[in-house]
Amino acid sequence: MKAWSLLLLRVSLGLLLVFWGLDKLVNVDHSVRVAERFYLGVGATVWFLNAFGVAETLIGILVVVGKWRRLTYPLMLVMFTVSGLSVWKSIVDPWGWVFEDSNVLFYPSLIIFAGALVVWGFKEEDTMALDGRGRAPSVP
Repeated sequence: MKAWSLLLLRVSLGLLLVFWGLDKLVNVDHSVRVAERFYLGVGATVWFLNAFGVAETLIGILVVVGKWRRLTYPLMLVMFTVSGLSVWKSIVDPWGWVFEDSNVLFYPSLIIFAGALVVWGFKEEDTMALDGRGRAPSVP
């Protein structure tokens, strides 16, 4: 059960990075608006978003398959941390009782951050990763 849970968590977190990265490549206007609204305009240029989108997509693919986790997990955690900090009001006050721009749909940013900590913290027990130790468990 543990190996399958870590696999599912790793794959879902990696796919999120893939989706975010591809969005920066195929829907640049949306990514510019996101950068302007949530990241104070930092990186709100097409060339930056395209370059970051390629990097984010590649990191996401590496996370999905579980390759080079000593490098990709810290990078993933940094991306999820920056993303979470950009919507901190929604994490602290999801219903907007205190902060005006809160949105309950951004609260899962905290769960995503926690998931990234779990896969990194238990990477030695993730035997189903390409660079994992041991053998993949059989299907029950």
